[in-house]
Amino acid sequence: MAQTHAPMTFIVRRHPSEFIVPAKPTPRELKHLSDIDDQEGFRFHIPLIHIYKRSPKMGNKNPASVIREALAKVLVFYYPFAGRLKEGPSRKLMVDCSGEGVLFIEAEADVTLEQFGTEVQPPFPCRDELLYDVPSLGSILGSPLLVIQVRIFMVHGRRFYESFVLND
Repeated sequence: MAQTHAPMTFIVRRHPSEFIVPAKPTPRELKHLSDIDDQEGFRFHIPLIHIYKRSPKMGNKNPASVIREALAKVLVFYYPFAGRLKEGPSRKLMVDCSGEGVLFIEAEADVTLEQFGTEVQPPFPCRDELLYDVPSLGSILGSPLLVIQVRIFMVHGRRFYESFVLND
């Protein structure tokens, strides 16, 4: 049975969005998607929400800064994620490994996870208020393949962070 929540009022403060590019140069090439991956029914964005506890090993490090740096390093090896989808002959999808980067947004919300209830399960309450609305995501073509939003929450006086990943 779906959880019901009373309406909540809170403010989400977003830092300006930025593109995280691979930390080192990557190959510029076109990678054709499989016939399964480029089916017409799969041409949409999929929002995923992950909630993580802050590790004591992090000390005073900002999770968004750590993720930003790690993402630039990992994109060297997974460089197609820094590209853009293009359409070829017969509407065949391909990834233009352009190195343009992954869209990254850091945000803070003046709400605690406890306010969402004991078990945060789909449908996630206030999803539209919490998630960044990427203006260019009306189409998968030319859009970033990965959008990551890191949001900081307070839980029992400790910082938690939620990572929103929008994947194609």
